Amino acid sequence: MNNKFNLNNQDIAWCPGCGNFSILETVKSALDELSIEPKNIVMVSGIGQAAKMPQYINSNFFNGLHGRALPVATAIKSANRDLTIIAESGEGDMYGEGGNHLIHAIRRNVNITNIVHNNMIYGLTKGQASPTTQKGMKTTLQVFGVVNEPFNPMAVAVSLGASFVARAFSGDKEQTKEIIKQAVLHKGYSIIDIFQPCVSFNKINNFKWFKDNCYYLGKDYDPYNQVEAFKKALETEKFPLGVLYINKDKDIPFEEKLVAYDTNKDPLFKKKRDLEKVKSLLKTMK
Repeated sequence: MNNKFNLNNQDIAWCPGCGNFSILETVKSALDELSIEPKNIVMVSGIGQAAKMPQYINSNFFNGLHGRALPVATAIKSANRDLTIIAESGEGDMYGEGGNHLIHAIRRNVNITNIVHNNMIYGLTKGQASPTTQKGMKTTLQVFGVVNEPFNPMAVAVSLGASFVARAFSGDKEQTKEIIKQAVLHKGYSIIDIFQPCVSFNKINNFKWFKDNCYYLGKDYDPYNQVEAFKKALETEKFPLGVLYINKDKDIPFEEKLVAYDTNKDPLFKKKRDLEKVKSLLKTMK
């Protein structure tokens, strides 16, 4: 495939059959179809198998600490609003170690796309239960079965009024690609939870399981209705795939609010302020 985001002769450290491969190809296809230049994109990740993704894409990237992708992505977007920022990691990194940052990224509404690879297991550290592991599942650490209810990222995002909330399945590249394109073009914080089988450490939630336990939202579904979106987010017997919620009331991203009271509209990385001007700006923003 002739794609400007491809890297030649790249060794990819994922297990054969891993769902991450299809997400990688889908992300590259989506960005290529959006005609975004690699130099204008920054991929940000934390730690984990999914967090290796930016290393396999021909673009700028920042691979940071476990659970800390979102604050870094927020800082980069705030410094240069012209860049397209994608924060991408697994559910352990984003919902576990990074759960507090997830909440505040939603609250701030920074204009980034947050892609989460959700395989319901910790893959990098050999199969412990992750925040989304199903209750009762036996793992290498929870040998008698997981006792906690799984974290529901879609319900949290919708209830907090996130700007754009969607769920996809790595086995459906076409739908996933269209959702990613829509999320990147959306002005505000966008979260996409992508179901992605782990073929090595999760033998239950495999490709067939996801196909049997998911369904697509119909064309008559209204993503602007927060109450109905929350009801859909709570469905767990079968998980809905598609755009669950778009918050039409969130129209000003975080990075634009930073300069709302500033006459100098240059990106932060170009600004030269003296200390007194900085103090004055902060007082105005309180």
